[in-house]
Amino acid sequence: MILIEEVKRAQQELRKVLGVCDMAVAFTGAGLSTECGIPDFRSMDSAWRRHPPIPFKEFVADSEARALAWRRKFVMDDLTAGAQPGRGHRALAHLLEQGIIGAIVTQNIDGMHQAAGAQDERIIELHGNGGYASCLSCGARHELHEVRPRFEASGLAPECGCGGAVKSATISFGQSMPQEALRRARKVSLDCDLFLAIGSSLVVYPAATLPVLAKENGAALVIVNGEPTPLDASADMVLRGDIGAILEPFEGALKNK
Repeated sequence: MILIEEVKRAQQELRKVLGVCDMAVAFTGAGLSTECGIPDFRSMDSAWRRHPPIPFKEFVADSEARALAWRRKFVMDDLTAGAQPGRGHRALAHLLEQGIIGAIVTQNIDGMHQAAGAQDERIIELHGNGGYASCLSCGARHELHEVRPRFEASGLAPECGCGGAVKSATISFGQSMPQEALRRARKVSLDCDLFLAIGSSLVVYPAATLPVLAKENGAALVIVNGEPTPLDASADMVLRGDIGAILEPFEGALKNK
């Protein structure tokens, strides 16, 4: 492992590995979005600790738990209203557009990659998306601007026309991962020759198996994070520091690769 903690040198080394790879995959976590004002889950002062999500089993079993989940959902939405993509989101969108990165696999539910201009079809959302809701029975999509007024007027957890429970389109604790997204994420991890793990604690499974899968299949593993991770020792390079600062120059980099 090569550990680099100085921003300019980290930028130079990242430029080198991006310049020689055939296809990179970016794997992103909450640390990429914190500079946008979107809280991560594990920080001691995180808003998630004040408004913890309801486990999936409780959501399904109890209408009062569903109502509480929706109240907490809208509190969190209000806290992050107006958030804009950060330097890292914009850099990754540019690298995706240039074909240097083939896909973005994300644990984030904030939609910041799409807001930065990354093509939706090349973003793989492992934990869903908090920008809309879906029916747990029939899968119908429900827009939040329609769900919220009805919920706030009645105080009752929303239901679909089919009678099914409507839930934010995110993956809750205890809920099964979306198998198609996981299949796609595994495929791009196997196909890449450079795996960039950016802003992830790399402790949430099965998502944290992806960098291991890529590494075991011959890809170089580069971790960009503000804090140590359990996979640092397995990485080819660890770039530790302010994630936005490290990625900022790549908004317009490597155009002629």
